Amino acid sequence: MGPPVEPVISVEKPPATADVVIVGGGIIGLTTALFLVRRGLSVVACEKGQFVGEQSSRNWGWVRRMGRDPRELPLIVEAMRIWEGMDELVGVDVGFRRTGILYLCDNDEDVAHHENWLKRAGDHCVDSRMIRGAELSALLPGAARNWHAALYTASDARAEPQKAAAAIGRAAAAAGAVLVANCAVRNIETSNGRVSGILTEHGHIDCQTVVVAGGVWSTKLLRGVGVRLPQLGVRASVLRTAPVSGGPDGAAWCTDFAYRKRLDGGYTIADGSQNRHDIGADSFRYFFDFVPMMRQEWSSFNLGLFTGPASNGAGDTQFERVRTLDPAPLGSRLSATYAAFQKAFPVVKGVAVEQAWAGIIDATPDAIPVISTVKSLPGLVISTGFSGHGFGIGPGAGRLTADLVSGDRPIVDIAAFRYERFIDGTRPRPTTGV
Repeated sequence: MGPPVEPVISVEKPPATADVVIVGGGIIGLTTALFLVRRGLSVVACEKGQFVGEQSSRNWGWVRRMGRDPRELPLIVEAMRIWEGMDELVGVDVGFRRTGILYLCDNDEDVAHHENWLKRAGDHCVDSRMIRGAELSALLPGAARNWHAALYTASDARAEPQKAAAAIGRAAAAAGAVLVANCAVRNIETSNGRVSGILTEHGHIDCQTVVVAGGVWSTKLLRGVGVRLPQLGVRASVLRTAPVSGGPDGAAWCTDFAYRKRLDGGYTIADGSQNRHDIGADSFRYFFDFVPMMRQEWSSFNLGLFTGPASNGAGDTQFERVRTLDPAPLGSRLSATYAAFQKAFPVVKGVAVEQAWAGIIDATPDAIPVISTVKSLPGLVISTGFSGHGFGIGPGAGRLTADLVSGDRPIVDIAAFRYERFIDGTRPRPTTGV
């Protein structure tokens, strides 16, 4: 079971018409809805399960510029600006705190890797820099070991996934968006070569624009209208501890663990070096798309056999039979990760694990999202494939998606995020990340 999420009130059935229908009730879809309804458009957001029930509430809660693919950096800068004013925008505290993030280095090779990112990031680095010695130790109170160095960004931040996306949804509803939970979208409908509406389990909605922001489900829905989107799911496991005092604030990553201090005083802990891909039909369907990534990131791949998501609903389509993706966490690996964290920070030793969960990350072959119109099908906008970066960049991505829908000037250059890069012979490649 996923972590407890603050409620988002929805209506029982959608209206018959809208300007825009958004498929997906995570942070991307809800932020898009908020920005669109504030521009005067009628917006319906359909979620097959409960809003914020999948990866938008199951992630680490990092809001970072540091270590981003250079192609994403302009968008995360805009996202940070929105995060800075988020409490005012949605009317509640979402836990956004600029407490800094560290990438901890074991040796000179790690340092060289991070220094290479600093060079590639250029002016977007802002306050990112390498630190060592006493300055690093001061940011790691209670540590029982010394790290060689760290890449540090003081202005990077954290926020609460179980609060933030739900608060954005409530703000969108208060502004006039219609949110409909337990409303699976079965098909995107077309007429005269363009989008004309959608078919939900509760009936048709006529509209001129459909935004597909369904995370790992997006590929399956798009396949129904002949749009090939190579995207695979990656299972990431996380735990949260009971509150504890005396440990480090902010967030950090090293080869043995990643942590984030929570607003409730506990820690969110994860293994940042290994995620699991469960092999299924799409693994073979998109195998050649992902070969470059596998070659580059092979050491971090953990493969398993796909047995199918647990059915937690009933209905005519896969979207109704599986209302919420709720995979089991990799318990043994999480236990080893938490043991490593306790060894590094003895103050946490013996602190209870309150919950463990897993989520499915929507990953693209070049590890950056698709935020794009589709030339072959006017009226279709895609916003998916955030590859584990969606929470932090989410407000900026929602704003950019809204720009594409409303025809406003995009807040950043959209070339890197275009859908057609997967079908025009570009052969997208990931860049070396941090």
